[in-house]
Amino acid sequence: MRRYEDLLRLLASLEGRPYPFYKDLKGVWQAEGFALRFVHVQGDPFAAPSVLEVRYPREALKRLRVYARPEGRVAVEDFLLRSLKARLRALSRPLGSGHSGEVHVAVESPKVLGRSGAHLKEAGLFLRFRLGLPAQGRRILGKEAARLFRALEEHLLGFLQDLDEGGLLRHVRQAEDFAFIQERLPEQGLVAFVGEGSVLPRESGVSQRPLQGAVPFQSPPSLRVSFRAPHAGEVWGMGLPRGLTLITGGGFHGKTTLLEALVHGVFPHVPGDGREWVVTDPLAQRVQSEDGRSVKGVDLRPFVHDLPLGQDTAFFSTEDASGSTSLAAALLEALELGTRVLLLDEDTSATNLLVRDARMQALVRRETLTPLLDRVGDFKALGVSLVLVVGGVGDYLDLADTVVLMEAYRPREVTAEAKAIARAHPTGRAFGEPRYPLRVVSRAPLPGSFDPRRGRKARVKGRGLRELLYGEEVVDLSALDLFEHAQVRAIGAFFRRMQGLADGKLPLKALVERALALEDLFALEEAPELSQVRLLELGGAANRLRALEVCQEG
Repeated sequence: MRRYEDLLRLLASLEGRPYPFYKDLKGVWQAEGFALRFVHVQGDPFAAPSVLEVRYPREALKRLRVYARPEGRVAVEDFLLRSLKARLRALSRPLGSGHSGEVHVAVESPKVLGRSGAHLKEAGLFLRFRLGLPAQGRRILGKEAARLFRALEEHLLGFLQDLDEGGLLRHVRQAEDFAFIQERLPEQGLVAFVGEGSVLPRESGVSQRPLQGAVPFQSPPSLRVSFRAPHAGEVWGMGLPRGLTLITGGGFHGKTTLLEALVHGVFPHVPGDGREWVVTDPLAQRVQSEDGRSVKGVDLRPFVHDLPLGQDTAFFSTEDASGSTSLAAALLEALELGTRVLLLDEDTSATNLLVRDARMQALVRRETLTPLLDRVGDFKALGVSLVLVVGGVGDYLDLADTVVLMEAYRPREVTAEAKAIARAHPTGRAFGEPRYPLRVVSRAPLPGSFDPRRGRKARVKGRGLRELLYGEEVVDLSALDLFEHAQVRAIGAFFRRMQGLADGKLPLKALVERALALEDLFALEEAPELSQVRLLELGGAANRLRALEVCQEG
């Protein structure tokens, strides 16, 4: 292990040399109070900045032992990364060509997630970030680099000393209270909880910051419940019961905003986000129609059946699914992956798979679709609840267990009123017995499904929140609820892990579970830009691989 002072001298001596001489920095450099490791040294000033890892010894971490459960440890790591990002922000400035002088700490959202950029363990604390090594053209700016790393040393020395201990404690307690409530939703017969005073709207469709001046959430009295959290004490809010819940109301009154908050509520949020007390079942998943998506080997018969010309849908594949077919596939794939709550919005769902009214039943006799409306009871029998945003599909009032009406961003429970309206205005719709049972059908992916090669080289690259370049194809992830680019990168890394596990016999759900359990993100890849994904998103991404090949059980 070399001394940090030697690093500074080496950097200054590289002045004017070709950029590849920066490779001499590889290894570990010991400073007073920390060690700095060059994990990856960029080969070019225009390439992605170098990856550095700072290591703090165990004796420096006494103030960080403020957590009582694993979720609290993740919250400590999350808080430290956010603090490091704030600390190094002033250090990042252009110092030459390309990415020279840039400093990046990968934290993108208000979600408290496990990330490959931080790892707190018995041996000490490990934090990773990127730094662009200075150059002019492809010649090293060694003196600038030495000054940059001298300033970096000062920041890293003061980082733990100046840590906001009160903020750390609030961060950890919020995450632990969230986990406590989330664990207790099933025993309370609930699928979600929305705390009093929550701020659900965001600044815009591309922002995750709370909207200033928004109407605070206020629970309907009939749905008001409480949890005694370990740190915050009594927390009150709206509890959504199991079964079929309808969220309805006029346009722009907050229906979709509430559903969006429930989608985001599968993960804890930082204090002050506004949605930190929105807690959703961890196995909840939003599904929607996706015109043109790939579907591989799904038994669609519970929804799509008896096609013209005798085409069988028991093991259905297509490269260009319609809106109804893609929604049917998404529902069945979610069942296969073990979802407990399905979240849908009428606006993003194919209407002909949601409902077929009495007039269309009378006109169309040879129907090939069984709408979701006829399957609500089957989902409930399998222990799966549904939360559905509706504005124009009144047929669901006949079956709803709970109806929430949004008016000027305030919810009101109107279940009894909705039932009375349904009785007073019968639709005349016939509820029949579907021909095919709704059941969980497992599929086992073949190993070639996850081959990342493009020619002779592996190609794995995330493109924002919507696309993953993987091998020969671009995987469309736009219908999955991913909140950080780092989650897309993590999916690519897990796909590579799944390639070695898939054997054509291991069911998809078990395959995903095994991949997620094998290693934490810190060990999976040394890049700092990986963040936590759930089984439902990783499995959902696998289902959208056009290269996916599966064997069906039985």
